[in-house]
Order: sequence, then structure tokens, then C-alpha cells
Amino acid sequence: MRSSNPVFSRRGFSRDNGYAGFNAAPQAGYAQGNPYAQGNPHAQGGNPYASNPYAQQDQQYGAPPQAPVTTGRMTMDDVVMRSAMTLGTVAVGAALAWALLPVSTTSYGLAFVSAIIAMVLALVQSFKRTASPALILGYAAFEGVFLGVISEMYNSQWSGAPFQAVLGTMAVSAATLLVYKAGWIRVTARYARIGMAIAIAFVLVTAVNLLLVAFGVASDGGLRSFGPLGAIVGIIAILIGAFFLTLDFKQIEDGIAYGAPREEAWLAAFGLTLTLVWIYVEMLRLVAIFSNND
Repeated sequence: MRSSNPVFSRRGFSRDNGYAGFNAAPQAGYAQGNPYAQGNPHAQGGNPYASNPYAQQDQQYGAPPQAPVTTGRMTMDDVVMRSAMTLGTVAVGAALAWALLPVSTTSYGLAFVSAIIAMVLALVQSFKRTASPALILGYAAFEGVFLGVISEMYNSQWSGAPFQAVLGTMAVSAATLLVYKAGWIRVTARYARIGMAIAIAFVLVTAVNLLLVAFGVASDGGLRSFGPLGAIVGIIAILIGAFFLTLDFKQIEDGIAYGAPREEAWLAAFGLTLTLVWIYVEMLRLVAIFSNND
């Protein structure tokens, strides 16, 4: 079962500079949580958006320096609106797939094809230097079809599982935001490196487990079974999703502070959607596991 998880790399991650934007001078521009792009094209020093050509003149005449003009810069409202559009597209696609596609082999095949198309669109967007709303919304629509089919499948076996997974995803997101805003977690370069190492190790172990199951070496799903071991792995996966949420929050916060272009709000929405989809899919599995043990 596919989980679109941003784990291998995120825009802003630089081998030379650590995680760009964390405990560093403001960067030129800003790029949000693209899970597949390599390097940070904006990680060269200085912030052109923070420059004020009148600052020297203001100081000369004794006036305090004025803040740079923020027209065309990303704001929290921009991020919220784009995220609502992207997640709303996912929700509409899921609802239509649930309503129009009965649980069957055909619907499973369509879900698989939709997942592949969503992944391709995500990859194309990830390698682009600029945000493409059409690609991002297209990804969201096909991802929604995939989620709608698998949610209906889970609901047919564990009634109410999708609703519980949605509530769980909301709870994890709210708790992560609370912890982040309270300052209990400091998103530093060291924090990002350790978290990325754990996430990459998790994905590699999961991939090996999938191969072992496919070749019959491991039975009942191996590490991804619906037993106690599967529950532990699922909890770890959700914690990794929460880790990526903290990176998303930090990048959004820094992007607004550094005066990133308004188009970057689409990349912020894209990164958040990838992370929330990951958490939802893992939460869906976890609900099913606990339902089996009732």
C-alpha cells in the first residue's frame, strides 16, 4: 500500500550547509518541503527580499529604518488558502472515489494507477524550480482518488476506520503545532539531520521488508503486519510524519519572515499535503490494527 511520504530529501536540505534556514542567516528566497528535490537553489547567502534601498537615507536623516515593502510576499493567509485548496481537492477526489467506485478488483486497479500518476506529478513538481498550481492540484486530485478507494476498503472491513484516522491525523497535527509553537521542539540543523537519518533508515527497512514479503521470506506482512509489531512500526511512522510537520512549520515560518515570493505558498501547501497524507495512511493502518485486537 503506497504512502507518499517525504523522507529522502526536502527542498532546503543542503549537504554543505546543513538544513538551510535553521539557525542560519536568512536565505535568498525560500522553498518549502519538496520531498524529492535535491539541494537548495536559493541557499546562497543574503536575502534580497529584506533589502531596503532607503535604509541608509533614513539613518542619514535620523529616522529609523523602514521595513521593506512586502507586496507580493508570502503571508500566512496565502499558505492557509493554498493549503485549503490542495487538501480540499484531496478530500473531493476521495469523496467521489468513495461514492462512485464500489470495492472491487477494478477499483483497486484504479487506485494503483491513480497513486502512480500522483507520484509522477509530485516528482515533476519537485524537480521544478517554481511552483505549478496545476501540477500540485493534479497531484492532490489523483491522490484523493487513491485515498478514497483504500479508505472505502478499510471501512468495509473495519467500520468507521477512515473517520477515526481523520480524527487521529488532526490530533497529531494539532499536537505537533502546539509543541512547535510552545518551543518544546527547536528545529535546528542537528535536529533535522538526526530526524532525516531516522526517516531514511525507516524507509529502507520498510522497502527491504516489502521485498521479503513479496518473495515469501517474511509472512503476514513482516514488519507491516496487523499485529503488535505492525502497531509499533505504525507508531514510529506517525512520529516520523510529525517530525516532517515540524520541518514544514519551520520552513513556512522562515519563508514568511524572510519575505519569500507569494508563489512559494503553493510549495508550502504541497509539502503539508504530502506529510498529512503520510500520517493519514499510517493512522488508517494503526486504527485497523487496534480494531483487530479488540
